[in-house]
Amino acid sequence: MKRMQFDEITLSVFPDRFEMGAVAAQEAAEYILDLLKQKQIIRCIFAAAPSQSDFLNRLFSDKRIDFSRIEVFHMDEYIGLPSDDPRSFQSFLKGYFDRVNFKAVHYINGMAKDLLEECERYGKQLISEKVDIVFMGIGENGHIAFNDPPVADFNDSKIMKPVELDLTCRNQQVHDGCFKTLDEVPKMALTLTIPTLISADKHFCIVPTKAKAQALSNTILGEITEKCPATALRNKPGVMMYVDEPCFSILEEKLKKL
Repeated sequence: MKRMQFDEITLSVFPDRFEMGAVAAQEAAEYILDLLKQKQIIRCIFAAAPSQSDFLNRLFSDKRIDFSRIEVFHMDEYIGLPSDDPRSFQSFLKGYFDRVNFKAVHYINGMAKDLLEECERYGKQLISEKVDIVFMGIGENGHIAFNDPPVADFNDSKIMKPVELDLTCRNQQVHDGCFKTLDEVPKMALTLTIPTLISADKHFCIVPTKAKAQALSNTILGEITEKCPATALRNKPGVMMYVDEPCFSILEEKLKKL
């Protein structure tokens, strides 16, 4: 493992995504256990994506954690996919969440008739108390949640909003094997905004595979701008980022030239 600091981000690099997920889960679990000594209930937001699978498998296998003292949310959902569709984010996370006994689980309803009303409903639940931890990834276009560059706003006044997904984001869903063709990928989604995500106290960001290499390089070395939404993490104290060697490849070459 290699560990280095970039602004507020602590970046850890691992030979493969299996080791990456194992260490990320171990360090996240230690943080949760320490926090549960200080608070009766903690609140967490989880990303739903294949990039998170190695991490989630290990975290939800940790018998030391009293999950009944944890309340959970997710950060985005496709508009128009039923909750029981295996391609929905609710369905993805349910496969992990159902392994443990959470205090409460809050899902975004992507089938809501009134999307703005759903944003208000979910947003009120989310901000009713402080969010302690966000477990997240970075998209191929540098998005966090579904805040793609065209809709990302570091100063967004909304808690959650409907967005149109850009082409890079939709193609990623095909690359990840979540959909067979681009035509199957929904064009709209509901997402927590960047200020909502950043407002949590702690962030664990898990980013494997070569497909994310350019996004990682842009996040770490690029200008802090909505053109790469994940750069917002550079100003947030205590961000822990975990990547594998393929993801680190472009950044590594650029660092050698500095």
